[in-house]
Amino acid sequence: MTPETDQTRAGFVAVIGAPNAGKSTLVNRLVGQKVAIVTQKVQTTRFPVRGIAMHNDAQIVLLDTPGIFKTKRRLDRAMVKAALAGAEDADVILHVIDATGWVAEILKRPLTGAQKKSMDDDRRVMEDLKTLGRKGILALNKIDEFDHLEILPVIQKLNEEGIYSEIFPISAANGDGTASLLDHLASLVPESPYLYDAEQTADLPMRLLASEVTREKLMLRLHQELPYQLMVDTETWEERKDGSVKIQQAVIIGRENHKSMVLGKGGQTIKEIGKRAREELEGMLDRKVHLFLFVKVDERWMEKRDFYTPLGLDFDV
Repeated sequence: MTPETDQTRAGFVAVIGAPNAGKSTLVNRLVGQKVAIVTQKVQTTRFPVRGIAMHNDAQIVLLDTPGIFKTKRRLDRAMVKAALAGAEDADVILHVIDATGWVAEILKRPLTGAQKKSMDDDRRVMEDLKTLGRKGILALNKIDEFDHLEILPVIQKLNEEGIYSEIFPISAANGDGTASLLDHLASLVPESPYLYDAEQTADLPMRLLASEVTREKLMLRLHQELPYQLMVDTETWEERKDGSVKIQQAVIIGRENHKSMVLGKGGQTIKEIGKRAREELEGMLDRKVHLFLFVKVDERWMEKRDFYTPLGLDFDV
């Protein structure tokens, strides 16, 4: 770790893009450890997560923002507003694009529905950048799935948009190209004292982080069965005399008929989810965790202001 000197740099990088472009995977890669949950389900990230990467003499605060997409519900609108606000206020804007649809389009291969939607969301972000009047850095993700010659026309096409100062072909999953990207981001943040302790890797309250860990395990375990109308609330956090912590969480769902899906036969599904969440939390906290989960039905949780405020989301959007 480089000690802080008079020549240190520090600043904010807003990581924006379509849902499932790989933003959270990239943030975790650049930070060097997990600070944001990652699943294959779209709109996993619901609020800006600050991951802190130290590189050379620079402290890069990465805002992993919710995906930018066409909105319908209040929660969707709040998530997108948070993402755009993060971009507007940041020192650097990093736009992450999933290359798969763009390569398929150039090679005149059939596009899946998901690829079409992702590319529409990409174009929406491009228009937002033009509206902001700021150039961003483009991270063209998932290049490990293609030959180098298949990627070059995509780089040329996106460069012609005139909104990117640099384009980095990367694979957030295996790290290809991310070292050069990190070098560049470190050079762009302004000269400044560090904004956080040099050993800190995230700016996220532990109660909220614990909720996110359990929500990730729910999404990974239930896959397509999982209803989007789901949240996890850490209701109690009790420090014990033996150094362990007792955590009680409510898994809040929007419909009664989703309850059996989350619980599983004889409660086996939620028991397995709790076990995986507990194991990860013990690794993060470096101490024993007693985790207790229960399921609560609240059909109107997405219309309650109390949910939005702790996440830094605007309820009135």
